[in-house]
Amino acid sequence: MVAFFEYIPLIVFFVFYKMFDVFIATGALIVTSALHLVVMKATGKPILNRHWIFFGLIAVFGGLTIFFHDDTFIKWKVTIINGFFGVALLVSKYAFNKNLLESFMGEQLKLPDAVWSKFNLAWVGFFFTCALLNLYIAFNFDQETWVNFKVFGLTGLTFAFAIVSIMSIYKHIPQEETETENVNQDKIEK
Repeated sequence: MVAFFEYIPLIVFFVFYKMFDVFIATGALIVTSALHLVVMKATGKPILNRHWIFFGLIAVFGGLTIFFHDDTFIKWKVTIINGFFGVALLVSKYAFNKNLLESFMGEQLKLPDAVWSKFNLAWVGFFFTCALLNLYIAFNFDQETWVNFKVFGLTGLTFAFAIVSIMSIYKHIPQEETETENVNQDKIEK
């Protein structure tokens, strides 16, 4: 449910784009993103650094889009966010020797360091690919194609990549619980 809540600004952007234009949709995106933070604060949910970064980028690039009446700025926001994530994963791993994905998921998944490193690099590649793909579509296709890609294409790609990446590390997850259950089942049957 929390993940869906984070997509509400994107849904509002899409609806307002279809009803009006990219500039009104961008204004709605800024307002909805701000309301998202207000609701999180009011309900006592923690506002993470990434929420502030997203809002800051939306406010700055969205504001520039509206002020200059030029959709180039909002198109760049998508590339900058994906590039930021890719760089953050690289810098944290190679400059600070900290794998952010392992930090986020390490309590739920116990994996060898080599697998975490590959998992991290796969996501770096994914974020950089999305950043470049956004640039290509934003500046080689019409605005409607870009909006559809931004809303549906990137969201779909992210979900698909998440599923594939989790499936690829599944074989490395220790099967202790399953083995213990099988041993207990064997004892019961005997």
